[in-house]
Amino acid sequence: MAIQFTASQSVEITVPPQPIPIQHYLRQPQRLVHALADSSRIQLLADEVFRLKMRPLNFMSLSIQPTVDMKVWAASNDTIYLRSLGCEILGVEYINQRFDLNLQGYLSPYQVSSGSRLRGRADLEVQVELPPPFCFTPKPILEATGNGLLKSVLLTIKQRLLHQLLADYRLWVISQIQEGKHTNNDEIAELPILNPE
Repeated sequence: MAIQFTASQSVEITVPPQPIPIQHYLRQPQRLVHALADSSRIQLLADEVFRLKMRPLNFMSLSIQPTVDMKVWAASNDTIYLRSLGCEILGVEYINQRFDLNLQGYLSPYQVSSGSRLRGRADLEVQVELPPPFCFTPKPILEATGNGLLKSVLLTIKQRLLHQLLADYRLWVISQIQEGKHTNNDEIAELPILNPE
C-alpha cells in the first residue's frame, strides 16, 4: 500500500546584537548542522555532506530509525540551504526498500529596524509502501498519523534550532574575539560577557 506523508515548518528568529554579524557565522554551515542535532548522531561524509542518524520513530506498530544523508551549503547571499540526498531505514528491511524521503530547507538572514532576524522553512515529504497488514487501516487514519509524525520531527528540529543556534553563535563570537580575528577594541567592549558590569 503506497502512501505519501508531508509536513512543513517555518521559523523566525530574532538575533541579539553581537560584535560580529550573524552573516559571518552562517558562512560555516557545519555549525548549523551541529545546532540541529546532537554531535554523536552526525557524521561528515564529504565537504558539505552529512549523515544524520535520527532517533527511532514510532508509526502505528512499527519502530523505524531513518538515517538521512544531506547536503548543507551556504550561498553567496548568506542563506544556508539544506537538501536530503538519500535515506536508509534501520530496523525494517521491507520498508527500507520501499521508502523515499525528501527534505528541503533554508535559513536566511535579513535586516529590520531593530536589528537582524533569521527566517527559515523546512519541507519534508515521505513516500512509502507499507507492509500488507496496514491495508486494513483506513488511508485517512494512516495519512493523519504519518503527517503528524513528520510534523513532530520538524517541530523538534525547530525547537532545537531556536535554542542551540543563538547559543552557538554567541560562543562562536567569543572564540573569534579571543583568537584575535576581530581585534577592534570597540567591538570587544560591546560584548557583554567580556565586559561585566
